[in-house]
Amino acid sequence: MQQEPNGETTDIREPRLWQLNGWTAKVVKNEEDDGWAVAMTQAGKSEPALVGPWTMGRDKKNPKPLDAAAFNTLVKTASEVIRRAEQHLHATLHRQFEVETDKGRITVMLDIEPDEDNPSATLSAQDAAGEELARIKVSPGFVLNRSSALRWIEADFAKPR
Repeated sequence: MQQEPNGETTDIREPRLWQLNGWTAKVVKNEEDDGWAVAMTQAGKSEPALVGPWTMGRDKKNPKPLDAAAFNTLVKTASEVIRRAEQHLHATLHRQFEVETDKGRITVMLDIEPDEDNPSATLSAQDAAGEELARIKVSPGFVLNRSSALRWIEADFAKPR
């Protein structure tokens, strides 16, 4: 989307470059071989969310031009790649286990704050009604699994070693 002097953006629909709805599709020469590749970049991002092979045109030298159907498919695929990466990051930074104890069902959660300079983590527990039973800071390297959750509960939520 090109920026006009009045601050508005215009869509671009060229054979090798499409910019529309916050996405840019750019067909480029594939450095790995004689073919072509397409890079999908979301507006405001410096790196493409998706890079993949692109089809050769009928002359077997130049790339097939981008069109609406291809662009829409690329946007859908790139959006899915981003969504999966976000889900993976969430799963990496948040773990939770439910443990049955004499006190009833307790949910133990580990939330990691990824900071390059000072990462941290919080271990917390809730009863079946959602009431917080404990909350402590732990090392971001703390491994939460059913066994460590049960040990923490049985130690009356004392800071794990």
